[in-house]
Amino acid sequence: MTFNAKQFLSTVSTSPGVYRMLDEHSNTLYVGKAKRLKARLASYFRGQLNTKTQAMVARIADIQITVTRSETEALLLEQTLIKKLRPPYNILLRDDKSYPFVFVTDRHPYPKLEYKRARQRRDDGRYLGPYPSSGAVRESLSLMQKIFRIRNCEDSVFAHRSRPCLQHQIQRCSAPCVDYITEEDYRLDVEHAVMCLEGKSEHVTQALTEAMEAASQNLDFEEAARLRDQIQQLRQLQQRQFVDNDSGDADIFALAQRPGAMGVSILSVRDGRMLGARHHAPKNGLDLTPEALLTEVVSQYYFGQPHNIPSEVITSHTLDDSELIADALTEQAGKRIRVTSQVRGHRAQWQQLAMTNAEQQLASQLANHTQLNQRFVALQKALGLETIPERLECFDISHSHGEATVASCVVFDHQGPRKSDYRHFRIEGVAAGDDYAAMQQALTRRLKRVKSGEAIAPDILIVDGGKGQLNMAREVLNELAITDILLLGVAKGTTRKAGLETLFLETSNNPLPLDPASPALHLIQHIRDESHRFAIAGHRAQRDKARRTSTLQEIPGIGPKRRRELLRFFGGLQGVQKASRAELERVPGINAALAESIYLALNG
Repeated sequence: MTFNAKQFLSTVSTSPGVYRMLDEHSNTLYVGKAKRLKARLASYFRGQLNTKTQAMVARIADIQITVTRSETEALLLEQTLIKKLRPPYNILLRDDKSYPFVFVTDRHPYPKLEYKRARQRRDDGRYLGPYPSSGAVRESLSLMQKIFRIRNCEDSVFAHRSRPCLQHQIQRCSAPCVDYITEEDYRLDVEHAVMCLEGKSEHVTQALTEAMEAASQNLDFEEAARLRDQIQQLRQLQQRQFVDNDSGDADIFALAQRPGAMGVSILSVRDGRMLGARHHAPKNGLDLTPEALLTEVVSQYYFGQPHNIPSEVITSHTLDDSELIADALTEQAGKRIRVTSQVRGHRAQWQQLAMTNAEQQLASQLANHTQLNQRFVALQKALGLETIPERLECFDISHSHGEATVASCVVFDHQGPRKSDYRHFRIEGVAAGDDYAAMQQALTRRLKRVKSGEAIAPDILIVDGGKGQLNMAREVLNELAITDILLLGVAKGTTRKAGLETLFLETSNNPLPLDPASPALHLIQHIRDESHRFAIAGHRAQRDKARRTSTLQEIPGIGPKRRRELLRFFGGLQGVQKASRAELERVPGINAALAESIYLALNG
C-alpha cells in the first residue's frame, strides 16, 4: 500500500516534535526532530532529494509523530529513541555499556591505581574519568607507576609477599608489601599520582621541589636525587600533555570524509590535558552534509549516551543546530556550555589535532584489505571484466596559470596506494595552461617505458579531466599500438560534487553509469583524489623551488656568501630588487662596481 503523503501532511501539527518513519512491517527506518513538524516532513515529499533519501522515502508505509513542548525537548527525545530503536538510516555510534576509569580503592591501606570499567561511579572508592579510551587509561597508569612507583599487583599477591618482586628491582614499585615504605609516604605518592591525573601536576611539582630542597638541606642526598628524578619525569609529562596552556575543558569533534568512507574523531581535554581520543566510523545512510552529519554525531554522543560534559564543545564544521545543542547541553549539565567551530590559539591546535586524527583513522579505514578487495571486485563487475584488475594507474595535471606544470601518476593495487610506484612528471616545452599537451607528454613518457618492457603495465589507466583528456590518452595508446590497457575517463559533474562524476569507458561517447553508492565508484574516486593531491604536491614543490632560485645566482661576482649577505640585509629578493645603488653599496662585501652590476641585472 502506497503511503498517502498529501493526506498525512494535511493533519500534521506545526509544533516542534519527533517523527518516526516506518516501513511496511512497522520497523523504524528513521527518527528525526523538527522545530516545525509539518514543514520538515513536507520537505521529504518534494523534489531535490539525494538518491539515498529517495530510497528511504520509497520505503515509508507510515509516519508516527510525537509533539513536544520545545525543540530542546524534541532533541532529547530523538536521541532516546535512536538509542532504543537504532534505525538503519540514522547516524549510529557504538553504544558502550561501560566507560573506562582510573579507580583508587579506599578499602586498602596500600591502594593501587586500577583500570576499571563502570557504567557510573560507585561508592567503593575514587573514580577518575571517564577516559575516552582504554588505551588512554593504560598509558596514564603506566606513567603514574613509573613516576610514583605505585604497586600494580593483585591484593592476594600483595598479602603473601615475603620479598620484593621484579617491579621493585626495576624501580616501578616502592615495595609496600614488605614495608620498604611507610603507609603515610605511600599514601602521599598515591595522592600525588591522583593529583596528576586530575590535571594538578604543577602543584605536585612544587611540592616535590620543596621536599627535594628539604632533603638536600638535611644531607639526605639519595632522597633528594630520587625527588629530582620525579620532578624531571613530571616536567616531561607536562610537555607531552599540554598543548599551549594549562587550562581548558573541551571535547573536540572532527569529521573527515571521502567517497564511501567517513571517520569521526573525538578528543577529550580536561584541565588542559589531552586525555586521548576515540574514533567512530558512522554510516551516512541519507548522504547528509558534513555539518548535518556532525550535528547528529554530537547530539547522539551526549544525549544518547550520558558523557561527562565539558565547558566547551569544539567542532571541525559548524553544526546545523549549534545554538539548540548548546542550550540542551547547558540544561543537562547545569552550567553554561559553549558549542563552536571558530577557535584560535591553543583551541585551534586542538581542533587541528582532532582533524589529523580523523584523517588518519579514515586512511586506515580505506586501507582495510577486505574493503579494498570488495571495491576491486565491484569494479570488475561494473566494467564486465573476466578477471579482477590487479593494478590501476591514474594521471592528473596541476599548475598555477601555466606555471610549474606537473603531471602525477598514482598507482593502486589490492593493498591500496602503492606509493613506491608514484611518479611526478615535470612538463616542459608545452604552451602554458595547455593541459591536453601536458597529459600527452606525461602519458607518452610513461607508456613508452611500458611498451619497451621497462615498466609494469596497468590493467586500467584512469585520466582525470573529462572528454578532452580521455581523447588525448586514446591517441597516445593508438600511437604506441598498446591495446591491452583499459582506458577510463573521469569528468566532474556540473556541481563538482562527489558521486556525480561522469565516467567514460575507452572513448568519450561511451559513458559508464555507476550508482553513487557503488564501491567501484568509490575506488575510482579514491584514486582520482589521491592523484589530484599528489599532482598538487608536486606542482607546489616545483613552483616553490623555482621561486626560491634567486636571480642573483646569474650575476657575475655574486657567490653564495655575498648572495646570503644581500638577502639577509634586505630581508629577501624583493627587497634587493627595490634597493638603489647607494643602498646596495651598504651591504658588507659589495663595492660600487658590484652594486652597479646588481642594480642593472635586476632592473635593466
